[in-house]
Formats: sequence, structure tokens, C-alpha cells
Amino acid sequence: MLQKHPLMSGAPRLGGLTRRRFLQSSAAAVAGVSLANCRQNITGPQSAGGGDASTLHIYTWANYTDNDLTATFTERTGLKVVIDIFDSNEIMLTKMQAGGGNAYSIIYPSDYMVSEMVAGGMLTALDPAKLQGLENLKAKWTNPAYDPNNAHSVPFCWGTTGLLYNRDVTPGNPKDWSFLWDNKDALSNRITMLDDMRETLGVALKTLGYSYNTNDPAQIEAAYAKLRELQPHIAAFKTNGFENEILTGDLSVSMAYSSDAIALMEESDRLAYVIPTSGTSLWTDTMAIPSTAPNPEAAYQWINFLLEPEIAKTAVERLLFATANQAAFDLLPNDLRNNASLYPPEDVLAQSEGIQSIDTASNDLFDRFWTEITSA
Repeated sequence: MLQKHPLMSGAPRLGGLTRRRFLQSSAAAVAGVSLANCRQNITGPQSAGGGDASTLHIYTWANYTDNDLTATFTERTGLKVVIDIFDSNEIMLTKMQAGGGNAYSIIYPSDYMVSEMVAGGMLTALDPAKLQGLENLKAKWTNPAYDPNNAHSVPFCWGTTGLLYNRDVTPGNPKDWSFLWDNKDALSNRITMLDDMRETLGVALKTLGYSYNTNDPAQIEAAYAKLRELQPHIAAFKTNGFENEILTGDLSVSMAYSSDAIALMEESDRLAYVIPTSGTSLWTDTMAIPSTAPNPEAAYQWINFLLEPEIAKTAVERLLFATANQAAFDLLPNDLRNNASLYPPEDVLAQSEGIQSIDTASNDLFDRFWTEITSA
């Protein structure tokens, strides 16, 4: 799950919508249906199955596609596109385990979730002969640790996680995660953290100098204790729904994905986004084909479509995500390519790490501590 930039060509910004925002009204759309705004989340009755050969059913994060993109694909292929939305990898995984693999031909798992789904036999081994455009990927994503040689997934976009803050109501300028603990009294009840177990406990781990991906029970417990120190001062754990509050100044600081932060900064110059100096998570969201996909050939067409540099470039300009496609990146205008929130410099990236799959015992420990934190 986020960067924000002051650039959106051809479409008005719709306030309060974020990359990982779940559509509380049901989330599905058929390409060609008129939308009020190309940035608007796509809504409609959720699909019960994806066996129709004339339709491609996709399960993705919000704001990774829009009406222009799906309409162009339909015009090219004759295939209708139905989009369903999820707001966390865990929600997506639960639905897939409950039979969603029979409903969707394309899903968008994040890096560590790819590893877990591969281990569970839930993703198709991709046929390189059916893929066109892998050579366009940035070098960093040609052989990712979470899926060597992109055997089961194709990287779509990436980003960081950091602190979005309102300058008018925040005491000073945050530089690192420790700012939250150092200023917890002044910030009390004006902080939100992501409703994401690995990301938020990961912040506590990073603050202590540990890896996001530790399997050490003592380090995980120390992170739990560190987060408990901050917990009384946290207004809420929210992946979305904080946008209006931070815009109005009811919140001071929100942990946010870079793409969400960048979009909100377009709405107010009072907002700023910082990637913590000690490092953060560097996430990648991918496209993958479930092992029980009803229409895998259509899925390959979708992946190849989004690997085309011009298609990816125009999608980035409208939707403001950081593309993993080097050929598309090279086509972007300078103001996007030079946006350090969207495309951080290498020295910043060097301090960050991708969230990876951890062993079962560690994951269970994360889950137990996270339940205690969020239910307290």
C-alpha cells in the first residue's frame, strides 16, 4: 500500500480517496461505464465469479486503474473489465482462500504476499513466452527477492511509507519515526498509524534498530512494547479515513503510504511528507494470475497491456503511482521524474527495506501482539 505529487494531468483530484482505500459501498466496475471522475474509485455490485470468457475480473488496490485505462483495454481486446477493490493484503488473501481464486484472473498482491501465496500454491507460474515487455522493467525488479525472476508475478508499482504532517499544527518538522515518541504528549490523540500489522509493528522495529523482517521473538516483543508506549497517544489505526482530519488540522501526523501522501499534498500546501531518515518499508505491488484463474489468457493480455511504456506512462500521469517500468519512467515529464516523494533518491532507498515473508512462528507472534495493540 504511497506518495503524493502536485501533478495530475487531465483529471480533477477527488478529495479523500487513497491508493489503499477500500470502497465501503461495494467495489466493482465494468469498463465503459461512465464514471464521474477518472480518479474516482470504481463502484458497482461485487462479482460472484469470473468464468465469462468475454470478461476479465481483477482484484486490486484502489486507484490503480480508471475508466480511461479499462476502456482502452476493452477497445483493444473486446474484453470487458470488472474491478473489485481490497484495502489490505490480508483481506485479499482471506477472500482468495475462501474461493476468490475462481472469481479473479488478475490480482495485485504486494511483495511479501506474493511469497506467501507462491508457498501456498495459489499463484500460476507465468509462461515467459506469453509475456511481452518484461525487458522494460527497472533493473531492481528484474529478479526480486520476493519472487525470483518474476516467476509468478510482474511488478506494477512501488513506494515508501512515511509521515504525512500538517505544518500548522505539528510541533516542528518530523525527520524520523522517533519524532512520534519524542513528541507524544504534544501530539496526543492527533496521530494515526496504518491499520497494517507488518508496517506499523515494523515502524517500532525500525525505531529500535531492527529489521522489518526479523524472526527474533525478543525483537518482536520489544517492538510490541515500544508501540505500547505510543498507543495511548494514537487517535486511531487507519489505512484510510484520516484524509479530511489531517487536511483540517484535527490530526497532526499520519503514517501514510507515499502515493496517498502525495495526492493529499496536492490539496493543501500545509501538508508535507517525509521519508524517515532511519529508513522505511519499500513496498512493491504486483500483478499475478491465481492458479485457479478462470480466464488466464485475458490476464496475460492485461499484463502485457500495462507493460507497454506509453500505456504505463499515461496511467502514471493520471493516477500518480511510482511505476516499476523503466521505459515508462523515461517518458514521464521532468516534474514527475524529479519528484523525490514519488521517486526517492538512492541514498534514501538504501536505508529502506522491502517487507518479506517471515516464518510461521514469527508471523503468529506478530499477529498476537497486533491483536493486543488494536483491541486495547
